[in-house]
Amino acid sequence: MNFESLYDFSDREKSILDQHFSNSDKHVFALTTPRQVDRGALMSRYSRSDKTMRKIFLDEFVTNPNRGEEFYNKILSEYGDDSVAELGEAQIGVEWISNIAAKKIEDQRIGLSYLEKSSRYIPFDQKVGNMYKYYRDDKIIKSKYGDLYIESCDHAFDVYSKSIKLMEKFISEIEPINDFVYYDSISKSEKPFYKLTNQRDIESAKKVYNTTVRSKTLDILRNLLPAATLTNLGITGNGRAFEYLLTRLYCSDLIELKALARSLNSELNRVIPSFIKRVNEKHGKSLQSFMVNTNKEVSKLTDRYLRDIQPDLSPIEVRLIDYIDSKDAEMKIVSAILYENAHGQSLHDIIKLVETFPQERRNEIIFAYTKFRGNRRHRPGRAFEMVEYLFELFTNFGMFRDLHRHRILTIERQLLSTRHGYDIPKEILDSGIDKDFKDCMYVANNAYENISKSMPVEAQYAVNFAYRYPYFIKINLREIYHMIELRTSAQGHPDYRRICQQIYKKINDIHPVLLKGMKFVNLNEYGLGRFDTEKRKEMKRRELLSPNN
Repeated sequence: MNFESLYDFSDREKSILDQHFSNSDKHVFALTTPRQVDRGALMSRYSRSDKTMRKIFLDEFVTNPNRGEEFYNKILSEYGDDSVAELGEAQIGVEWISNIAAKKIEDQRIGLSYLEKSSRYIPFDQKVGNMYKYYRDDKIIKSKYGDLYIESCDHAFDVYSKSIKLMEKFISEIEPINDFVYYDSISKSEKPFYKLTNQRDIESAKKVYNTTVRSKTLDILRNLLPAATLTNLGITGNGRAFEYLLTRLYCSDLIELKALARSLNSELNRVIPSFIKRVNEKHGKSLQSFMVNTNKEVSKLTDRYLRDIQPDLSPIEVRLIDYIDSKDAEMKIVSAILYENAHGQSLHDIIKLVETFPQERRNEIIFAYTKFRGNRRHRPGRAFEMVEYLFELFTNFGMFRDLHRHRILTIERQLLSTRHGYDIPKEILDSGIDKDFKDCMYVANNAYENISKSMPVEAQYAVNFAYRYPYFIKINLREIYHMIELRTSAQGHPDYRRICQQIYKKINDIHPVLLKGMKFVNLNEYGLGRFDTEKRKEMKRRELLSPNN
């Protein structure tokens, strides 16, 4: 069909459209109009009109500069159509917030994307105005525990700072550069990464090696940092997600999060005001009241009914709590695989048929679903979402922060505390700085125990990354493939690599057929695991800087 006549705009109309769209005469185009509210309103209006989008813009928006605001006031406030709030987006920078606050923000999995300051590449030893960069909660500081809190956090940063050079020296001694490079034909390693033939190669190898040593040093020493450590966060998201984030932050017991909600609200009002307007109106206040009252009521019941159960002071690191038996899991997945390519047959009938399949036939279908995977980014299809696992984990808080980034799972966690003990990295013990490390944990535990008597939520700030943290994850098999293959790679942090290797082994014990397609799980241990990754980055940089490019 010929639709060109629908794009037969006058020269004046084309001139207007060129300021708001990437083109005025093609059936595929981008919205370039600067105001988010107009983009969102136009997209929503588009779904309820037979006109083309550019015709709607000319007829309704050009003549009425307030059309976007009017539209959203009507749709959101009057009709409560939440989905249209997803049509407005914003990019927000949030700086100098604690790790407690950052994790609370990142608890929201849907509609928001995050980039957080790395604890692997950036040391936290610098001061601002003679003060280390950690959050000082007013409620704690103004209490009788204020000095205790400051002393605990300062002590942690002191130990962290003075240990950087010591740990770098130790790692360089146990993983010397000659284990990774060799000169000409003289190899000092079974699998050397560099053959050094000229000065440029030598400098490149040294740079990669030093970067890798620094990364491993900071990976190890991050365990000393308190949860109050300040970080920076970049957030990209839609209006609906930001609206819910603001609601959650306003409901927090922490001064920091309430203040953050007000600041975030103010800045979002500058860029997508119509999309988050309801937060402080009748419906928004009602939702906040519901969330606060529900939490209070459940908290009372928790105290009443769990008071006779003592905290687990020697928890199992990885515990598989719930799963379905092997045959049922395989039948669910086989049925879903076949259903996707069926020709009208019902899922009910396919399941009944699959129940009669022998093991060999189930294996054939499951293996076909994964046999063409060429790398870990070739993720299995959605049939693998039919099977789920429930794990309870007791890992250090630093490691929790890494697994917390995975979105396609359900995660629930408790308040951070010191009651479950802490992890000591092997390198801390072997390097001889374990006394300082243990002293740091002792000081932090003392601060936490005192503060938590009257301020259990605020006391979290004093807890170091090394302390173990209870949480559970409910995760489907498809996401298991992604998480395990990603987190067991050589360049991964040794803590989460170890945990994910344990998760793999526990699932493989009960569902070995379902894990046959997991070709890129890595069960090895590494010293400078990031060396190869850093080398590839350096080689790519050199290629880009080459005059031949």
